[in-house]
Amino acid sequence: ARNTAAKQAIGEILYFTDDDMIADQNLLLEMAKVFTLHDSIMCATGRVSPHWEVEPPRWVLKHCNNFLLSLHQRPEPLLVAPYDVGVFSCHQAVRREAFFASGGFNPENTAGEWIGDGETGLNMKIFALNGLFAYTDQSRIHHMIPATRMTQKYLNKRLTNQGNCDSYTFYRGTRLLRRKLLFRLPIFIVKGFASGIAALVLFITANSFFRVKVAYIFYYISRFRYDLRLIHDAGWREMVLKENWLEE
Repeated sequence: ARNTAAKQAIGEILYFTDDDMIADQNLLLEMAKVFTLHDSIMCATGRVSPHWEVEPPRWVLKHCNNFLLSLHQRPEPLLVAPYDVGVFSCHQAVRREAFFASGGFNPENTAGEWIGDGETGLNMKIFALNGLFAYTDQSRIHHMIPATRMTQKYLNKRLTNQGNCDSYTFYRGTRLLRRKLLFRLPIFIVKGFASGIAALVLFITANSFFRVKVAYIFYYISRFRYDLRLIHDAGWREMVLKENWLEE
């Protein structure tokens, strides 16, 4: 949908957000200013703050007030860098020429199945074009966080999706032979087991970080399943390696 929308847009700067965001009045004005700083700035973002719909549990505030809820609050008021400064597609502006030169967003959540790395892949392709990234604290948006995202069930799902994303990114970057992917599978079993042991110890000692460790069990299960599919499904491997998602 985002790639299709980009084809219809006519502006020099493409801006993407989500349907559960509340924008500050000057969001676009402040974002546009960033691109005037340097012609090589190809991608930019700003502050993504939480808008809690209910009072969050203490463990959510302590451990999930970050990328786990797609939140982004840097200490610098302005940052321009030759690397991804933490750009999420819920608050992302891209120079049009860079977007089309990169081949657009990689797939992400498609028909309910998390199959790729979305903006992570797009940002990596923009990086390969030697584009600069920027963050401005003056362009602000607020992410609505409902009660359903303040649960262990959601955290488990979030890390499951992250596992799919990371396996997709890893395979695109390494293009390992199926035999080598097979040799990696025991690593995920060991790490998942280690996360379970750590979660148990943290739970016994009343450390709320056990919730994150539990979620990482699901992360490593996801990595195992995704890599197993890469090993057995040639069509899946072909999909993962596709570069241009703007093609018909």
